[in-house]
Amino acid sequence: MIKKTSIKPILLAGSCLAIIGCGVPKIKEQVASTANMPTTYEAEADSANSAKVDWKTYFKDPHLRNLIDSALDHNQELHIMLQEIKMSSNEIRARKGEYLPFVGAKIGGGAEKRSAYTTLGATERQVEIRDGKENPDPMPDLGATLFANWEVDIWNKLHNAAKEAQLEYLASIEGKNFMVTNLVAEIANLYYELLALDQEKMLVEQNLKLQSDALDLVRLQKIATRVTELAVKKFEAEVLKTQSMRYKIDQQIVEAENQLNYLVGQYPQHIQREASSLDHSNLPTVQEGLPAQLLDNRPDVRKAELLMAAAKLDVKVAKARFYPSLGISASLGYQAFNPAYLLKTPQSLIYSITGDLIAPLVNKRAIQADYLNANAKQIQSVFVYEQTLLNAYVEVANQLAKIKNMAHINTLQGRQVSTLTESVQISYDLFNSAHADYMEVLMTQRDAIEAKFEWIESQKAQFNASIDLYKSLGGGWQ
Repeated sequence: MIKKTSIKPILLAGSCLAIIGCGVPKIKEQVASTANMPTTYEAEADSANSAKVDWKTYFKDPHLRNLIDSALDHNQELHIMLQEIKMSSNEIRARKGEYLPFVGAKIGGGAEKRSAYTTLGATERQVEIRDGKENPDPMPDLGATLFANWEVDIWNKLHNAAKEAQLEYLASIEGKNFMVTNLVAEIANLYYELLALDQEKMLVEQNLKLQSDALDLVRLQKIATRVTELAVKKFEAEVLKTQSMRYKIDQQIVEAENQLNYLVGQYPQHIQREASSLDHSNLPTVQEGLPAQLLDNRPDVRKAELLMAAAKLDVKVAKARFYPSLGISASLGYQAFNPAYLLKTPQSLIYSITGDLIAPLVNKRAIQADYLNANAKQIQSVFVYEQTLLNAYVEVANQLAKIKNMAHINTLQGRQVSTLTESVQISYDLFNSAHADYMEVLMTQRDAIEAKFEWIESQKAQFNASIDLYKSLGGGWQ
């Protein structure tokens, strides 16, 4: 008989598990693949990677380093992200607390007047008649109790939830690192945009002086009846156009400075900078390394990988909800209607212990929906990871091509500027000797200044490409 009574609960529990297990939907787990990822960016492979270089070493300009350093201390968006990381850390504590016993204390008191015509009231009345003692009316009730509740983590549901929270916490740290990478790159790009605007403003002022001198010459020639009033007006219009261009550049400088100040976390003020920093000799040199290094260097790739692992645990947590959960609750304390009797042992002692095995049997649609959603999220996280990795590779490939092409463009545009600068002087000489008309002079001036603007932009684009490649490789957050 002993064996039968001990086996029956086990058989019953096993039967319940078999029935419940049949209700778990079939799913297919998606696994990330990096098999198709190229082993190199180009034919020549080199493991040296600029992503490992600290931004203080990568950027030589002291003014730029000061801006980045200040931004990492005062940027509001970065501080907001740090608070989100703290919230993720607190979530780990909360999840860990769920699989530990919850113990509390309770002290209470009250009074109750029972009707003599109820079961409890009639029983108390009979006791009074039998003992000859009158019970207090209303009946006080005083008590002090320690109680505990604990869900036994049979299927590792709670432990997996805690591990999932840990992975999400680590993912939030990688999210912060990715924000730092982007912040460093954005500040550097804005800084070199400011330098380019300074160069353009200087160019406009130089060109304005040349045009003003040309205008004075044309006015003298008009007095000498060598040109008409139309030529004077054309030169005047060109001077006015260049003057308005200078104010446009001034506005762009103000906006770029204010954007930099915003990223640094300070109110608008002048940004210290050196115009010579845009010189080609200050161009950072980037080593791209191998594509596989993106897995370790890119914070967004590592974040996607951590979230993918967290999604797998979420599937396990959702699956565990189909199975029975074992809860244990217990209490120990004292209870009496008179304070004088409250601590009398064992008369006033109360205790209890209860175990509950709870399992879903009918109408499990909500649990099934959560389980299927968790599986869909897991599959989605794999695609997000593969997409993030693909995007990282494409970004690096684009910037590598841009660096090479911009070097060629910059060289050719430099030669174009030299040629057009010479042609401007030639057009003036021909105009003074009456071998060219004023329109040829104006068109040559326009071509020259446009070429110079494009040359400055290509110089800036070279710096931008080096910065963006550094960011694409995963540099800047270390």
